[in-house]
Amino acid sequence: MRLFGASIRITDMAGAVASLWEGRVQFEGALEQLRRGDLNALSALIPRYQNRLYRYLLRMVRQPGEAEDLFQQTWLRVAEKIRSFDASRNFDAWLFTLARNLALDHLRRIRPSSLDAPAGNDEAGETIISRMASGGPAPLDQLLARELSSRLAAALDRLPLVYREVLSLRFEEEMKIEEIAAVMGTPLSTVKSRLRRSLEQVRQIMEAGDQGEARA
Repeated sequence: MRLFGASIRITDMAGAVASLWEGRVQFEGALEQLRRGDLNALSALIPRYQNRLYRYLLRMVRQPGEAEDLFQQTWLRVAEKIRSFDASRNFDAWLFTLARNLALDHLRRIRPSSLDAPAGNDEAGETIISRMASGGPAPLDQLLARELSSRLAAALDRLPLVYREVLSLRFEEEMKIEEIAAVMGTPLSTVKSRLRRSLEQVRQIMEAGDQGEARA
């Protein structure tokens, strides 16, 4: 029985590996198909990123209708620029970079105050838009290694854009620090610093909420 159980586990593992390999082959095939100008390939790519990309854009602009429009614009931009995509790069990071640039352009046009508002308890006079391209100090010692709960998601929505974005990429999209740095176009130290500061702000927001509930 023990040998039989081991055989089942090996078979299941082999099946999982084969499934992952097949999915990767289909994904790379769709990218190549799109490079050749066949827009039908988008039907294989969009579902793969639909939830993640929309969620990220919603975190950026906080309006469902605007996020939906930006989602569509992102895939149009993918179709336009796919031939310039370097296959040695991470496609996820490239895709989210396109989406981020569109979202920031949108915010500059529609709600410039959301980018020019103070970034938080940091350098005097620094704004969110200036922070987007700035360097940062020491690395993060520890990262929060659990899924965001509904209370954390509510706290996240109250953060300035620069902090909301980095937490969304790290914990909702489960990107590595290196991928986040590529998307945001900032050094690793900056990403780590923003993660630390954003987690501190989330903690403060949640503690303030707990104190308010206790008083009630």
